[in-house]
Amino acid sequence: MTMKHIPVLLDAVLNALGDIDGKTIVDCTFGAGGYSRAFLERGANVIAFDRDPNVVADAEKMRVQYGDRFDFIPHTFSHISDLGRTVDAIVFDLGISSMQIDVPERGFSFRADAPLDMRMSESGIDAVQWIEMHSVSELADVLRTYGDMKKANILARAIKEVVPKTTFELRDLIHNPKDVAPVFQALRIAVNDEMGELERALIAVPDLLTSGGKCICVTFHSLEDRIVKNTFRRWTTAPGDPRLPVVASAPFSLIRSAVPTDAELANNPRARSAHMRGVIKSC
Repeated sequence: MTMKHIPVLLDAVLNALGDIDGKTIVDCTFGAGGYSRAFLERGANVIAFDRDPNVVADAEKMRVQYGDRFDFIPHTFSHISDLGRTVDAIVFDLGISSMQIDVPERGFSFRADAPLDMRMSESGIDAVQWIEMHSVSELADVLRTYGDMKKANILARAIKEVVPKTTFELRDLIHNPKDVAPVFQALRIAVNDEMGELERALIAVPDLLTSGGKCICVTFHSLEDRIVKNTFRRWTTAPGDPRLPVVASAPFSLIRSAVPTDAELANNPRARSAHMRGVIKSC
């Protein structure tokens, strides 16, 4: 059964952004358009990114409805470095979208048998090819780092020996049912270079924001959150603190973080691991 897409921590993000009427916001992960629509309804101009070709039709409908106030760029969000202009806010809603999980043939879910694909962009190297191209030690490192697998080497050897072609073939190689979701998550993150994308995009943020501009990140994975937290810590470190490097050209201050309320979790169980962090550029 397909779950209705509900934007996670939307109220917290809107509260963190404040008055956005007339401002330009970059929605780095368009998905089903929930964030973009909320920004547009509050008078903002929106530039949205998404690598998934399946969202283009919805983006076109939004472009027709909102005209020049909405622009869609069909690329990974690390392409924000190519914007060539400053903006008032940059928002990241990270991880995988409900639509990607809920379409069996995309190969993201272990709940239906389908080709083991996992490509958000539907182009490039799929999960089967990724497994074939990488060594047991490289696969084990991915399972350990992105899936927190304790017996990563054993499972990596089993996966490399078989090279599963479908989601069920991969699922059936995993003896502990509790490990199935983490393994699928780890492989998906590697196939789509999700952490690399995030790091490259964040590097571009300071120079893209106007004075008073904000960067808001909603994360779902502990490693995503660590990257965001450590990056924001560097940006908000006072000059002269010997412990951390400082972005001298773009000092920031922290925005209060947020997690889902009990009411949001009751309405949207997929929000359970979400964490919002934000910063504001002070000059």
